Amino acid sequence: MKLKGEFCHLRAIEPHDVEHIFKWENDVDNWLVSGTVSPFSRQDLEVYVRRIRDVYADRQLRLMICTEAKPVGAIDLFDFDPTHLRAGVGVLIGETGERRKGIAGDALGLLTRYAFDVLHLQQLYANIPENNIASIALFEQLGFQIAGSRKKWLKTSNGWLDEHMYQLFNNKE
Repeated sequence: MKLKGEFCHLRAIEPHDVEHIFKWENDVDNWLVSGTVSPFSRQDLEVYVRRIRDVYADRQLRLMICTEAKPVGAIDLFDFDPTHLRAGVGVLIGETGERRKGIAGDALGLLTRYAFDVLHLQQLYANIPENNIASIALFEQLGFQIAGSRKKWLKTSNGWLDEHMYQLFNNKE
């Protein structure tokens, strides 16, 4: 299976990607959606990249989203559960100038096909803050449906936000 779409391709993380990941992970504007509350050091990220094995051992998979020119973001499977055949999914276009160009949708479509066709997962899910309209539209466009909401789940400097859980089922299973 090729992990190449119309606007991007997905590939494994390489050691030279640490600089991009460092920049994106330490951007406080991304922390609410990533669940991060403190910065990452380059050293921590270098260790992480060196220790990556596979989705079954690590219970997660992070792939770089690349255009022809450069890495522009990352897409993750997390909470990978091979017993119940499900995983969470998260996507970030870290290069803000590359947002709203169809890249995230392309990447999410590629990862979804990989998860269903190669890993044989039964479902994917995503947790999205209620105010992240772009992500809600992205996941709904790819067929994810709202399964429920957690009320006042995320504390922000402006108050509390609900978090919506979206699911997508593998109709081939």
